[in-house]
Amino acid sequence: MKKKKPAINFVEVLAGCGLRNTAPRRTIWETAYESDGHFTAEDLLAAARGKNRSVSRATVYRAMPDLVRSGILREVDVGRDFKYYVSTRHAGTFKGQIVCDNCDKIIEFDAPFMEWYGKSIAEKNGLAFVSQRLQVVAHCNNCTCKNHLPTGGKSTPRKGDPCRN
Repeated sequence: MKKKKPAINFVEVLAGCGLRNTAPRRTIWETAYESDGHFTAEDLLAAARGKNRSVSRATVYRAMPDLVRSGILREVDVGRDFKYYVSTRHAGTFKGQIVCDNCDKIIEFDAPFMEWYGKSIAEKNGLAFVSQRLQVVAHCNNCTCKNHLPTGGKSTPRKGDPCRN
């Protein structure tokens, strides 16, 4: 049975980051953490505004680096002029991604060997491990992504993309 993570007290998290506890900021942080799948800052803005109309675009964009630094979100860079994010709420083993270069669909897969490998290779070379990523860029055949999922992969198509199931 999976061990359930304790609930996060966002008032304490915000204070720990040196941020004021405002209703819009707390809404953004809670919405980001509770989100499923991959999303952009604009997706987060829409979801947070659905809970609190006073959430501003500027507050969302200013919050993104703090959300990543605090470990609430993980950033996924697919080489575009924007980033995707995913909540660490269900984080377990190291995740790699397969990214469709046509529609930006992101399929996450467990790659626990990568965490060990990155740390050990850094250590062997006298370096302190910071981070790593494993990302495969591929093309969906005519964007029929549902036919190309690896075993155990988690598919999260963007809203409005041709791969949405």
